[in-house]
Amino acid sequence: GLNASVSTEVEFGVCTVTCGIGIREVLLTSGCPTTEAKCIVRVEECRGPVDCGWGIPISEGLACVKMPCIYIPPENRFKYVWKMLIPNKTAHILPNDSAIMEACRDTHSVTFQCETQENGNIIASVKYTVYPTTEMQTKKSRRIEKGQSRITKTDAILVFCLVTGIIVTVGVTFAMIFIILHWAVVKSIWESKSGQDNQDKKLANRSSPCNME
Repeated sequence: GLNASVSTEVEFGVCTVTCGIGIREVLLTSGCPTTEAKCIVRVEECRGPVDCGWGIPISEGLACVKMPCIYIPPENRFKYVWKMLIPNKTAHILPNDSAIMEACRDTHSVTFQCETQENGNIIASVKYTVYPTTEMQTKKSRRIEKGQSRITKTDAILVFCLVTGIIVTVGVTFAMIFIILHWAVVKSIWESKSGQDNQDKKLANRSSPCNME
């Protein structure tokens, strides 16, 4: 719907990813068909650095985990190569060629890597560490202990605040009751104190140098 004879300027939006492959908007900054300052012309692919570092599994249980490769739809457009990384040895290529792989925990930690390829070129790479069941149970126990510790500290603070509030409230209540029941005595004490203050002021005025003169 745009007039091809109109001079146009294009601006690119932010890529949806910082590594691998993502998408971004292509914006028109002049020549839009409406009064808008910018309008979307199209959405295109964008690329970032190939190495995406360490990923987060999409599902993680005590027995198995599910790990995704990096891709954009359609999923079958790319080729996925899963590898098991072994320290000081050549990586072992796994038969799994899908975008998501499920791996069950072993007796030791295992590192996996997925390479997303297109036309023989690697466009994204991500690694995962699958920890053994015993370590996951230990981590879970530590998280539970930390959570209970935080709850205990919070409960202690709440109890302290509650007790302090009750003590202050009771003290103020008793003070008000005492004043109400002994209002006459309190009033007489207050009046006598006010009278004494007035007498002291008068004596002070009489004994000042100006009055002496």
